[in-house]
Amino acid sequence: MIANQQFSRMTPQEYLEWEEKQPIKYEYVNGEVFAMTGGTLPHNSIALNLASALKNHLRGKGCKVFMADAKLGVSKNGPFHYPDVMVTCDSQDLNARKIVYSPCLLVEVLSPGTEAFDRGDKFKHYRRIPTLKEYVLISAEKISVDYYCFNERGKWELTSYSLDELNTEPLEIEINLTAVDFCFPISMLYEDVEFPQNI
Repeated sequence: MIANQQFSRMTPQEYLEWEEKQPIKYEYVNGEVFAMTGGTLPHNSIALNLASALKNHLRGKGCKVFMADAKLGVSKNGPFHYPDVMVTCDSQDLNARKIVYSPCLLVEVLSPGTEAFDRGDKFKHYRRIPTLKEYVLISAEKISVDYYCFNERGKWELTSYSLDELNTEPLEIEINLTAVDFCFPISMLYEDVEFPQNI
């Protein structure tokens, strides 16, 4: 994301009204707006692979899966972000038209330009959401996933899944998203994905 220097600071309501009229999406943090840049094709494939699998898994279970065009509000006053994939099972979100406020699962596909923000300040924002149980960071450069789970002790616990570290085949690495009771092989995320060294 890129800070937009041509605009003065906005209130949350000003941002929401202004962004509806814009041709591209903007995130909103502390009064500032940030233009959302387009991702790579691997980035898109990974997000689509996971969102499609989650959609099939959750069909008829009272939850909704959203992709990058769906806006997330950390609170009514922001920040406002566009996660790559999110799941909500909250009744108010299920009837919402513009903004999701109570997700249980958030996923970001990492890119070099946004990885530090996704791991740092954005995760700080997301941790303020009371309903959030899991945060997943997926690399688009190699087979690697960082899975954060809010445990029973009220702490965020990290489990990393990497083909390099585990020295195994992708099909053998299972990831379990407990918030939505969904277990899948890591290879599913990377179906049809070409890594930079293979292009």
